[in-house]
Amino acid sequence: MHERHASRSAGYRQPDPPARGLSGTGLVADDLYLLGHDDRSGKPLLQPRALGTGLAGALLAELMLAGCIGLRQDSAVVITRDTPQSAVQQYPLLKQVADEPGPQPVWSWLRFLARSAARDVALRLEEAGYLQHARGRVPWSQGQWIPVNPDWAFAPMLRVRTALDPARPLTAHAAALTGLAVACGLGFRLDFYQIQGRRSVQDAVAQLGPGLQELIAQTQTAVDSAVLSQRT
Repeated sequence: MHERHASRSAGYRQPDPPARGLSGTGLVADDLYLLGHDDRSGKPLLQPRALGTGLAGALLAELMLAGCIGLRQDSAVVITRDTPQSAVQQYPLLKQVADEPGPQPVWSWLRFLARSAARDVALRLEEAGYLQHARGRVPWSQGQWIPVNPDWAFAPMLRVRTALDPARPLTAHAAALTGLAVACGLGFRLDFYQIQGRRSVQDAVAQLGPGLQELIAQTQTAVDSAVLSQRT
């Protein structure tokens, strides 16, 4: 894969400016990033490789939810036939997929995107008004992104909760977010919000299409592999 960075335009972005506040940007990776960081300090709640891999899966999930990409039976990522060429040129990640000489397996994309996913999504959230970058105390420090509003940063947790509440309609966004949160190791956050007779994460993910289900499974496998390699 070619060395390119999506920077402020990572993944898929809606044509209109994202809604601000408690409603979020409507993008899975943005919600997963906020879930993976403290809603006040902005400190990450996972080690970098696990979080980066989860965010990589979320960026791919955004394109799947938009109907722009799918997975073949061999788990290779392909652009769907209905995706207009204008969209391919507009969204950097989609263009990266198109520019490859041939379809690449989803695990390869996860590994590639994981290296810069956290920074790319943080820049996108900064641009949308959800994060602000604080410089480090020492000149060589990279600093840290801090939530502009703790309530806004906590709101994705409420969207995850709706995915587990059988009394509420299940959206594809919430199901994908919940599945990816558990896949990258954020399941402990869900445990704080037990709902009597709640819908299981597995049941929520099962309502998604086979491509998204496979993406979530591959993301969890990649995270497990990354964590294991750090321990050995």
